[in-house]
Amino acid sequence: MTADHGAVVVRGMATPRGRYPHLKRAGDFVFVSGTSARRSDNSIAGARADAMGTLTVDIREQTRAVIENIARILGEVGGGLSDVVEVSTFLVNMNDFGGYNDVYAEFFGSDGPARTTVAVHQLPHPHLLIEIKAVAYLPQPRA
Repeated sequence: MTADHGAVVVRGMATPRGRYPHLKRAGDFVFVSGTSARRSDNSIAGARADAMGTLTVDIREQTRAVIENIARILGEVGGGLSDVVEVSTFLVNMNDFGGYNDVYAEFFGSDGPARTTVAVHQLPHPHLLIEIKAVAYLPQPRA
């Protein structure tokens, strides 16, 4: 982990594809940058090509990987998914909403974070189906 003014880039995770951190703390709030299913080796969970080059992408596997990546990012500052108060989800295809929603429900109940889900034209890699950004509430110890 490297930190600068509350910004954290988590070692061992996919390197951000621009000049931004995995998370930024502002007081008691932690803002997690848009997170995908990209792994540290730049492969993408839930995206496979067979011997003929036919691509298969799996919204359920990608959703699970994204949420687990967010949990790992929050873990760097002592938080977890139970601290998340808001998420914004970006889906390339709204037909994937059902699979995304099913996996999301494995991690969050109806008492979980406020949520917005929108369709977008594309994400930074053609094999990515989903990206999620999150806000967590992690009160800092008071002096």
